[in-house]
Amino acid sequence: MRGTQVHTYSALPMVNKPAPNFTLTDVDMQDQTLDSYKGKYVILNIFPSVDTGVCSASVHHFNEDAGNLPNTVVLCISKDLPFAQKRFCGAEGIKNVVMLSDFRSDFGWKYGVELIDSPMKGLLSRAVVVIDPTGKIVYEEQVADISQEPNYEAAINAVKM
Repeated sequence: MRGTQVHTYSALPMVNKPAPNFTLTDVDMQDQTLDSYKGKYVILNIFPSVDTGVCSASVHHFNEDAGNLPNTVVLCISKDLPFAQKRFCGAEGIKNVVMLSDFRSDFGWKYGVELIDSPMKGLLSRAVVVIDPTGKIVYEEQVADISQEPNYEAAINAVKM
């Protein structure tokens, strides 16, 4: 993070492997699982909090791109409470992504993205995972510096292949 090394619980799940299932909470406090999106391309946009500039930018970027991708859903995942996610989407006009909260699940551990040190310990790192309609991971990126945006083009291209 800005030149200071921080660590995550583990590494992201590997490409060509089945994506681990998860249960996350949507903005209406309902549980959503990976199985809820079976048969679609699923882009997991994982980040620390919508209340930071880079995280907000990633949600906006994927919100714009999601509307143009057939059979694709973008799940924006953070530890933010569902109430904050819902407020953010309303204030920012976000309509083409699904906001999900890891505030009461083990998603960060299953996907290896929970930060285990630094002042941001307990939050999620910045990462993108693309899952194909069969549930297999076809792309993953653990952003090397949490203050940087992910490679949007590579993630979108993984859906188009």
